[in-house]
Amino acid sequence: MAQELLSREVKVLLRSQDCSERRQTVRICIEQLTASSPVHKKDLIVRMTDDTDPFFLYNLVISEDDFQSLKLQQGLLVDFSAFPQKFIDLVYQCINEEKKEVPRFLLQLSSGAALGSSPAQLDVVETNPFKHLTHLSLRLLPANDMEVKTYLAMCLKCIKEEKVMLHHKLKKTEDDLTRQLICTQQSLSEKTIELENLKSDSSTKITALTSQHTAELTSEKEKAQQANTQLQQQCEQQRKEFESSLQKNTQQMQSRLNELEQSNKDLLERRYKAESTVRELKAKYQSLEEDLQRAEQKVTSLGRENSALDAECHDKEKELNRLQTRLAVFEQELKDKDQLVQRSNEILVATQEQKTVLEANTEKKQVQIGKLEATIKSLSCELLKANDIIKKLQGDLKTLMGKLKLKNAVTVQQEKLIAEKEKLLQEGQIKLHDIQQSLRLKEEEAEKLQEQLQQTNKKLEESKELLKTNENVITWLNKQLNENQSASSNPSSAPFKTVSPNQMLENRMPLLNSRINYPLPSSYSVIPCIAPSASHQPSLDVIRPGPRVRCDCMKCIRPLFMYGRT
Repeated sequence: MAQELLSREVKVLLRSQDCSERRQTVRICIEQLTASSPVHKKDLIVRMTDDTDPFFLYNLVISEDDFQSLKLQQGLLVDFSAFPQKFIDLVYQCINEEKKEVPRFLLQLSSGAALGSSPAQLDVVETNPFKHLTHLSLRLLPANDMEVKTYLAMCLKCIKEEKVMLHHKLKKTEDDLTRQLICTQQSLSEKTIELENLKSDSSTKITALTSQHTAELTSEKEKAQQANTQLQQQCEQQRKEFESSLQKNTQQMQSRLNELEQSNKDLLERRYKAESTVRELKAKYQSLEEDLQRAEQKVTSLGRENSALDAECHDKEKELNRLQTRLAVFEQELKDKDQLVQRSNEILVATQEQKTVLEANTEKKQVQIGKLEATIKSLSCELLKANDIIKKLQGDLKTLMGKLKLKNAVTVQQEKLIAEKEKLLQEGQIKLHDIQQSLRLKEEEAEKLQEQLQQTNKKLEESKELLKTNENVITWLNKQLNENQSASSNPSSAPFKTVSPNQMLENRMPLLNSRINYPLPSSYSVIPCIAPSASHQPSLDVIRPGPRVRCDCMKCIRPLFMYGRT
């Protein structure tokens, strides 16, 4: 019993004895023949033919014994039962590689002489970058005349069978087609009759509809003409009405336009006048700024003079250390003056409340009057430093009164400069008052600025009143100090000269920048004073190694100096 395993066309590389190569498409058939008599055995038949050349025929019959010798010769690893499938797999790999320019697997057929007269060798070759590997090599024998005749007879038999089958198929298809043709012709004749009937019916309907539509069209045209005439009449009436109303509106708008033009001219004149007044005010404001800059330059020159005086104070530091022992005498006298200091504290509490109100107002208006606040802050900082030095050196005032006579000339000059600054401030106040009166007629922004300037003027007036009251208190305290000093000092010595509060402050300005620490006897203690506001005043009790001095009265005087300068 024969079983066909493979019958496919495949390209093989033909090599002849003269080293010529060419590719040719051949058909490889693999069949497995099983014989049961006299002994059960299997044979593998490999047949190679060419469909274009009927005399191209090579055969190979491999039995189990022949396969064993082939396995030993070529080192195969498969058995005879698995060999056909492996050989078919190799053939399929060659078929898959046919279309590539450099195939990896190919079938190679080589013979010693012309094909068809001598045995041929069929090799399955794998090409790698190093060499050509031959997986399998089969020796095919050319068929003799008897085998060729039997092969051709089998081919002829197969062709005849195919011819008979095709003839039956053709006849069957012809019968089917004739039947279908007859049916289609009958249906076609029926459809043509129906088509003619439909054409006649449609022609009669079309004529009836055309006549009906023409009549309707004429009636609709008449109605449209009538409606068109009515619409034209209505449009004419509406147009006339619109023209009359439009003329009235244009007259009203023209009168309105004339009124607006007149008001626009008035507003432009007012605008030009306002711009001219604003320019004048800007010029005045610039002049005030120049005056303030000059005042600041004078303040800087005074600071330089104070630094020169600081050098002299450094030289006198040794003398001050010697005179510290005399402070014990005045401690008892200062205790008697605590009651007076308490009264002054009550006055300072009221002034401190006014100070908090003024500070709140100044914080709100800080943006608009920033330049003025800068000058005020600089003066207040200088006064704070002066107050700190006064607190440290209140005991030294008694001993240095006689020695400060030489410095009175300098203090007089400084008082003159301060008086000039006050005059400049008064002039600026008068100018600001004039600016406020002129800016009342301007827009809301100018009104806001006027209110701010008025508040600053009020603030300056209040500060001047406070300055006067503070100066009165300071003069009274100065007199008390002078009387105590004259009583405690030598009667034969000349009395101390009374010095004004401004002179006392200016005489101690050199000590402001020096910040000298004076040692005092340890027996002296510091008696604190009730400060007006702890949040706005730093602690003024100086705690140094050595003796201490009570500085209550000058702590209470410090806020008065601040109000006097602001």
